[in-house]
Amino acid sequence: MLFPDKKVTGVKEIALRASNGDNNAQSLFENFASNFVEFITPFLLNFKPEKLIIGGNIAKASDFFLDNIQFQLKKLNLITKIDICKLWDMSPLIGSAIYTSNILENMENTKEKRHTQQFIAPTNSTATSSGEYDIYPAFPLGKGKIGKGINQLADWIEKHSQIKIDGYIGVFWDELIIKLGEELRKRGKNVRFFHSSVAMKDPQTIEKMIAPYLGGDNPLFGTITDKHLVNWFDENKLNSIQPDPEADLNIFIGTGAALSQWKAPLIYIDIPKNEIQFRMRAGAINNLGLDYRKDNQQAYKQLYFVDWIVLNKHKKQCLPLIDLLIDGQREWDELLMISGNDLREGLHKMSRNFFRVRPWFEPGAWGGQWMKNHIQGLNKEVNNLAWSFELMVLENGLMLESDGYRLEVSFDFLMYSDYQNILGECSETFKYDFPIRFDFLDTFDGDNLSIQCHPRPRYIQEHFNMPFTQDETYYILDCKNSPCVYLGFQDNIVPEEFQYTLERSQQKATKVEIERFVQKHQAKKHDFFLIPNGTIHASGKDCVVLEISSAPYIFTFKMYDWIRMGLDGKPRPLNIQHGMNNLYFERKGEKVIQELICHPYIMKENQECTIEHLPTHKEHFYDVYRYTFKDRIQMNTENTCHVCMIVEGDSVCIETEDGMKQRFNYAETFVIPAAARSYTIINENPDKRIMLVKAFVKKRSYFEIMS
Repeated sequence: MLFPDKKVTGVKEIALRASNGDNNAQSLFENFASNFVEFITPFLLNFKPEKLIIGGNIAKASDFFLDNIQFQLKKLNLITKIDICKLWDMSPLIGSAIYTSNILENMENTKEKRHTQQFIAPTNSTATSSGEYDIYPAFPLGKGKIGKGINQLADWIEKHSQIKIDGYIGVFWDELIIKLGEELRKRGKNVRFFHSSVAMKDPQTIEKMIAPYLGGDNPLFGTITDKHLVNWFDENKLNSIQPDPEADLNIFIGTGAALSQWKAPLIYIDIPKNEIQFRMRAGAINNLGLDYRKDNQQAYKQLYFVDWIVLNKHKKQCLPLIDLLIDGQREWDELLMISGNDLREGLHKMSRNFFRVRPWFEPGAWGGQWMKNHIQGLNKEVNNLAWSFELMVLENGLMLESDGYRLEVSFDFLMYSDYQNILGECSETFKYDFPIRFDFLDTFDGDNLSIQCHPRPRYIQEHFNMPFTQDETYYILDCKNSPCVYLGFQDNIVPEEFQYTLERSQQKATKVEIERFVQKHQAKKHDFFLIPNGTIHASGKDCVVLEISSAPYIFTFKMYDWIRMGLDGKPRPLNIQHGMNNLYFERKGEKVIQELICHPYIMKENQECTIEHLPTHKEHFYDVYRYTFKDRIQMNTENTCHVCMIVEGDSVCIETEDGMKQRFNYAETFVIPAAARSYTIINENPDKRIMLVKAFVKKRSYFEIMS
């Protein structure tokens, strides 16, 4: 017994005795120092912290043990700065209160957690009527497949003792921890959360690691990274995080949680990429591994070239292991969830029948009014809409429907699950990169697009690490007022004069008589213009262009932008030198009319159907057909994927070999995977003819496509 003369009730009394020369009290502090060093050493070895903070009542007596602890750590070569918390024993309570208060305050202050004028996708929606464009298309799963709400999530989680909750960038992790923790504690659960972010490398180290992929000062372009998510983590720290044996429930939570060695069920939270951008623009989230916000251009550049790349690789690894998937784009009480088995089964079924991605809509400097006036369900208060991302798969999601609920997952999941069913004979050429893109460019009552071009194949591979380039076509879906398309050079083009004029315009903010250099072609409904890589082009105002393209889409080298400001009030970035490095100046004069303006021809014509070939340029790896009919037509995929759109008429019903049926309306993009084999297209309103365009990958060798 160290103090036989008196019962000691606290550190304060022991410290008082030690200060008065009591050997027993001093010995007790020496033992404490040794025991503390023995306890803390494994943590210091694993986490290598910059600083160790000691708090609680014992901290008040640090004069009696601190030097001893520092001496012993120095002997072990564990030199760590030690600070004493001045809040003493109140620090855990105050710290927890401040942390929770900050989160709640942030939740209150960021009610607008998404910076956009477009509505968030509802949890419930019904199919639209014939001819009415559906902005929330969904693939039917059958009954009882989708659950809703934090309560149902807690029901699932409390059946386990350990859980890993991983997810994409953009998840509001702190909010989820509070909501889920409250719900589980109501049920009497002693729950411990371990956040993956504590095992991440510091932001400065991460910035240094990814700098080579961010293109330096270039505001738009970087290089696709070859890193993996594990490179963001200190693996020793990650592996040292172990469950608390005293807790009823241990939850490892945060992006990268699946990298933990815990033997536990895996929950994965997905966020649509449009919502990620809306949250980032609002300042509600940061880039992967960073604790500060970048400006919008730099943030998006890091998303495109780094964050989405590494997180998609991780998502692919997670897919077969997911026990429960959550659509996390809404408030947590509105979350939707599906079992991993039902998710994978739904994706597989989709890969053999049909699908339509959820489109999303964005304003732009040149944007128009057609989509606002023709598509129901959009926010009509926006000034304009420039794009509809109809099938821009890097940023699109897929909605799955059960009992009226519409749960969204990213398109990447479908390709990771069943890319061979989707792409058929060209699947090993493109792997997980869906090759064809459909989108709308709306300039009705708007303005001209910028004068621009796209990189040649070798250029995009060498400079941006992209597997293939952007070869476009413009299909004129609708137009008015005799619009135009700018395409190809005038016969007398002088490249040096063209570059000098553009650069002078950029420096002096002077207008360019662009028609001195670039041809201007009148456009009418259903015209088709060919824009292979390296071709100067732009859509004029008063058009709705269905842009059919190969899948890359940010590699647009703007060379002249009509001396206007972007939506942020700043000049839009130009890339004149990139453009000059890629332009084919021999695409000029009469050659443009012969080679870049499509000349359709009839392949088959009878009472039931007219089939036209809309030949693309030899540089395009995809081809386009157009079908006109009143009743129905039968299609065979011939082991290739079909991307289709009704460009005239109301709606069709697609019937597949599996017996599934789905309606698709005017201007909706839908995809028939190669594995569907054959399908029937039925006109739902025979009083109006259907005109449908179909794009598909040409039957070529790998070398021909990629060279």
